[in-house]
Amino acid sequence: MEYKKLGRTGLYVSRLCLGTMNFGDCTDKASAFDIMDRAWGLGINFIDTADVYGGPQRPDIPLGYGISEEIVGEWLQKSGKRNEVVLATKLYQPMIDGPNGRRLSAYHIRQACEDSLRRLKTDHIDLYQFHHIDRETLWEEIWQAMEVLVQQGKVLYVGSCNFPAWGIAAAQGEARLRRFMGLVSEQSRYSLACRTIELEVIPACRHLGLGLMTYSPLDGGLLAGALKKAAAGTRRSKPSLPVRDPKFYERVAAYEAFCEERGYAPADVAMAWVLANPVVTSPIAGPRTLEQLEGSCRALELKLTDEDMKALDAIFPGPGGEAPEAYAW
Repeated sequence: MEYKKLGRTGLYVSRLCLGTMNFGDCTDKASAFDIMDRAWGLGINFIDTADVYGGPQRPDIPLGYGISEEIVGEWLQKSGKRNEVVLATKLYQPMIDGPNGRRLSAYHIRQACEDSLRRLKTDHIDLYQFHHIDRETLWEEIWQAMEVLVQQGKVLYVGSCNFPAWGIAAAQGEARLRRFMGLVSEQSRYSLACRTIELEVIPACRHLGLGLMTYSPLDGGLLAGALKKAAAGTRRSKPSLPVRDPKFYERVAAYEAFCEERGYAPADVAMAWVLANPVVTSPIAGPRTLEQLEGSCRALELKLTDEDMKALDAIFPGPGGEAPEAYAW
């Protein structure tokens, strides 16, 4: 396993991050424990979860809130690996009834942190991430609440998730005024089929020293040989046509032909392509099974050539580079 510093911090994390969104939903606790055991054995020291992750498996929590965190916390306690794992979780989504059980008010930040600490069975969160930007709360309030958690030792680093570049810049501007480290990472959707963040988010992360964690590298499985699996009847559901690109099926067909011609597994290529971006710290692999986890790790050994990268860029064109050159002189 390779390791890389998380942005401008001194913290090293594995090049693959274990995503646990499926834990408690598609993946039961026993299988989740097996996945985490194997991930640790493969050298993955970075686990990402969120307070809202987990499926509706408990009658007292109809929406399944907190189940993924509970499973991760039980595994950390049982394995004794808490002090060797970089643990990341998130807040923002509604967790309790009423108008204050969501977003990024100081009220909700304090409560969400305490609840996550309890479910995770730990006294601190290594990377506490805003799951979404809050347009209704001032950064002055958000950072004041986070400063308290950092001073109390309950949070070490703060990250963002699904932020636009202007939101990252606004957050960092206020943090600097307060002489606070602010954001150290951003988590965004990024794949060959979804390259919008190349316009502004990736340049913002590079300029401001944020690590970049990316999710959905296989675009929901559509870059993992979806058409071939659908034709063979081995895919669980028929691939759906993304509205963003009316020629998507044509692109996927060309992509699968590219992989077959070179003897590459499509899922490996999709992950290796994300890993090849120097700004990306760790793509998030969210396996439902051990087999999927093993497949994600194979991508670390696949080094795409310049010719491969050019061919893939032709199949899935990006936004044309970085802003503003992508759309202006």
